[in-house]
Amino acid sequence: MRTLILLRHGESVWNKENRFTGWVDVPLSAHGEAEARSAGERIKAAGLLVDEAHTSLLKRAIKSCWIALEELDRMWVPQPRSWRLNERHYGALTGLNKAETAARHGEAQVAVWRRSYDIPPPPFAADDASNPARDVRYANLSAAERPLCESLKDTVARFLPYWEGAIAPALRSGKCLMVAAHGNSIRALVKHLDSMSESAIVSLNIPTGMPLVYELNDDLSPRGHRYLASAAELAAAQASVAAQGKAK
Repeated sequence: MRTLILLRHGESVWNKENRFTGWVDVPLSAHGEAEARSAGERIKAAGLLVDEAHTSLLKRAIKSCWIALEELDRMWVPQPRSWRLNERHYGALTGLNKAETAARHGEAQVAVWRRSYDIPPPPFAADDASNPARDVRYANLSAAERPLCESLKDTVARFLPYWEGAIAPALRSGKCLMVAAHGNSIRALVKHLDSMSESAIVSLNIPTGMPLVYELNDDLSPRGHRYLASAAELAAAQASVAAQGKAK
């Protein structure tokens, strides 16, 4: 059996402000740091020993990974990072308050931008210097790899090569892996693992700071999965994520 732990980073300062974040590199809030610490405690209590931890290039995922590994006393394990694990790129919605955007454009439109599988948000202009994909950390990417916006379908497409090239081989070697990433990059991975339909993935909400453990067969097909949380905790956290696009 192979073990894969999926961890959406703890609450960021823009999560707290209910803003579309995407590729902007915002830090964790104090509550987010506490969530990451709790995640490490939950993983430790479950008796799981992480051998390798993969993260995106964004500090909210990296620091969540560090804090969780510190609680596990496993900060020495390899910690590969890739832009392919970044959050979905929200284009011209980046930085906007979700509730205010829903009040302006309607909750139905915001739901399409947030949760539809293949409809992207409005893009950045090609020459817009504020596009976070123009940051120096992405200088080695091709123009096609530096998005102006992304749908979830686009996120799945750029994530899958990393799954095939890095995560899957490590799992097959017998390592217990943690992936500390983002709501939509984790949704992309869950869609792949569970062979979820495009319609089913729309309603999937991934809470911050709550470890999701997959037990996999040797061929990496899922044997089962569980959150390291009570049913009440999970329901409340998922409802909170779902409500972010509601107008106030």
